[in-house]
Amino acid sequence: MALLGVNIDHVATVRQARRTDEPDPVWAAVEAELGGADGITFHLREDRRHINDRDARLLRETVAVKLNMEMAIADDIVGIAAGLKPHQCTLVPERREELTTEGGLDVLRLKARIAKAVTRLRDAGITLSAFIEPIREQIEASAEVGFHAVELWTGAYAHAKTPPERKAALDDLRKGIETGRRVGLEVHGGHGLTYRNIAPVAALPGFGEFNIGHSIVSRAVFVGMREAVREMKRLLTVHAPPSGPE
Repeated sequence: MALLGVNIDHVATVRQARRTDEPDPVWAAVEAELGGADGITFHLREDRRHINDRDARLLRETVAVKLNMEMAIADDIVGIAAGLKPHQCTLVPERREELTTEGGLDVLRLKARIAKAVTRLRDAGITLSAFIEPIREQIEASAEVGFHAVELWTGAYAHAKTPPERKAALDDLRKGIETGRRVGLEVHGGHGLTYRNIAPVAALPGFGEFNIGHSIVSRAVFVGMREAVREMKRLLTVHAPPSGPE
């Protein structure tokens, strides 16, 4: 069964809507851990629209499970990550006008800049993942520049409107998993995954981890963070591919 990383960014989004001190994403991380989260994910954006430097520091000091920092390849953010030393950094594209991260990092086009960031972060002892679309050339380039893992963008599946579109997106993810494993990368998945659509993706053999945020935070409004995490963990368990040789 794939592990579950819970992204707590949107707890901070609610806090920032009133520019107050609650709800606290650090507290949310504790609740997520108590619900069974295998990891906590946060995105320290350049504009600090939700998670801020204080949050990042306290998360590093308090999170007992895997801590995954999503981040741009900007030099100042790379410097913060190298000093913070989360367990993992996931490099993502970032545009100030976007509502959330859309699409994958273009490793092919930005190979030199990305390689520089990867080297600096690897030297700091951090595991590196690339948030990319399930495209063979992007996955192979990620392995070439030194990433340990790739997180395949599941947005094409999540946003698909018709059964043929969903099938095509699942086929692309399946091929992406195969390519990633062939070149020696751990394969994660994330973006747009919800309680309603997780089953077909969770059933794909080869995913080691899913990072899910908005849907879990939304569910937590009604049932609490612990129960929201437990419910997603149950779905990953129920729909996990059969164990054994793939």
